[in-house]
Amino acid sequence: MKRRAFLAVGAGTLASLSGCLSVTGEENLCGGEGCDVGMRRMAFIPETFEITVGDTVGWRNTSGADHTVTAYEGGIPDGAEFFASGGYETEQEARDAWYDDRGGRIGVRETYEHTFEVPGTYSYFCIPHERGGMIGQIVVSEA
Repeated sequence: MKRRAFLAVGAGTLASLSGCLSVTGEENLCGGEGCDVGMRRMAFIPETFEITVGDTVGWRNTSGADHTVTAYEGGIPDGAEFFASGGYETEQEARDAWYDDRGGRIGVRETYEHTFEVPGTYSYFCIPHERGGMIGQIVVSEA
């Protein structure tokens, strides 16, 4: 009998906590503090973020690991500016800097921003977690 009571209480507690996940879950990683995209251990949250031309996107490292934000050179619209935390001008330069001295590192609770001036879809990734699938997209539309 005690086991059944314990299971009932445990299930009820789990059900009540599941509502908390939506409050502190993926869609609320940034807490509205000038941050649009948060970073988990192996993911950008949200994975796809939509804005209009001229908007600035802010990324915040909301995990306990170091990350980067690095555009795929072949994954940005023609005429768009390449972007990477650390201010690197090419994807290879950003990769080399990370592997040489963790260049472009966004530490815990640090932020990175970029303003998007050309419409289109921008694909980007975290260098140390790319193999784990830490890839995101910014979709920029005309105002």
